[in-house]
Amino acid sequence: MFCKTNQLKNHFIGLLVFIVCSSCHQSAIVEKSFTDSLLAHYTSPAAISATEKDIQFWKGRIDPQNTGLSNESRYASSLVARFQQLGNIHDLKAADSIMQRVNTVYNAKETGPQLALCHYSLLQHSFLQADAFLETARKLGLKRYELLSNSFDVDFELGRYSNAGLYVQQMKPYADYGYFFRRSKMDHLNGRMDSAINSMLSAAKNASSSAHLQNVALANAADLYIHAGRLQEAYDLYKLCVRGNAADYHSIIGMGWIALVHDNNDSLAQQLFSFVQTKYLLPDPLFKLYQAAQHRKDSIETARYATAFAQQASDSLYGNMYNKYLIELYTGVLSQPSKAVTICKRELENRSTPQTNAWYAWSLFCNQQPAEAYALYQQSVSGKPLEGLELYWMGKMMQGLGKGYNARAFFKEAYKNKYDLSPAMTADLEKLIKD
Repeated sequence: MFCKTNQLKNHFIGLLVFIVCSSCHQSAIVEKSFTDSLLAHYTSPAAISATEKDIQFWKGRIDPQNTGLSNESRYASSLVARFQQLGNIHDLKAADSIMQRVNTVYNAKETGPQLALCHYSLLQHSFLQADAFLETARKLGLKRYELLSNSFDVDFELGRYSNAGLYVQQMKPYADYGYFFRRSKMDHLNGRMDSAINSMLSAAKNASSSAHLQNVALANAADLYIHAGRLQEAYDLYKLCVRGNAADYHSIIGMGWIALVHDNNDSLAQQLFSFVQTKYLLPDPLFKLYQAAQHRKDSIETARYATAFAQQASDSLYGNMYNKYLIELYTGVLSQPSKAVTICKRELENRSTPQTNAWYAWSLFCNQQPAEAYALYQQSVSGKPLEGLELYWMGKMMQGLGKGYNARAFFKEAYKNKYDLSPAMTADLEKLIKD
């Protein structure tokens, strides 16, 4: 009887341990069966073929001897669509060049080319140039919705957040895709994550007539879920996007990121990032491959991918598009902080926001200029809204300046957005918070 009672007791304890361990086990989110099928049976979707047909059609309608407005605008627009699908920067540059020529022929008296050039400038992170094109269009006369939506886009990127907030409020009666998309960006800036997610999902609901716009909104909502630490919901949306468009490389990278930072499956992440690299020409996959190598603590591969990314992203064709990522590398694994300082100066000529000033302060600190870094922080960063990366950098700077209390506050806030950070930063944060 005694022996049997002990057996039952031991069995109960074992079962309890199993239940506790099972509840603590972090199950994988990314389904390898889905990603294997995606990669094995990948075919270029119809949307890419349709864009190619549009390009050839509108190109064929252009009279080389007589620059017009309609055909050239459609041709440029189709080139930008292909840029967004496949990441060939030459398509965006060509579209910009076409509309510059149209604008010259029409003596800058048509709003269409001005708004197109404003949009293309935003895509290239030429924010002051975008502002100049918008100002010309404003003087020529814009419809109310065009004025509000484009003014929000430019002011938001330039850090004129009060103005941007007023514009999005004035867009509220429209209650359409454009309003909800921009409201989401404003809510995100102000730390209202639930509202930001709901607004982006509302944008998707209001894009039923455009599968492309719906996918863009859903992928952005997935990004916000990652920011909020809700990775299962992020994955579900990325998966939905990829089912709708197998060439949604942003969402495929998003799934790879979840495999990396949640599932600790760096081999699957590497597979997905490498696949995108073979299809998509922008340097984004290289940055993710650097992060995957960093996650598995492969210093040689980390440096190799970081160098490859820096070489491509530094090409003058990309202008200021990758400044934030280059700053991370030059103040981190590539250990060239003086290059980061140079990039920051160029960035601040383009836009001065709390975020870009935080990049500059961090770069100055890494470049052995602590007094200048702290003075800039006090003047242009302190008390302003920051993302996880900037919060981490400001915490490290405060730690280096001997301001432990401030550092801990920054680390605590940065950790809330740990899935936005490169693996080494997250690992460092976890140690710092425990200390």
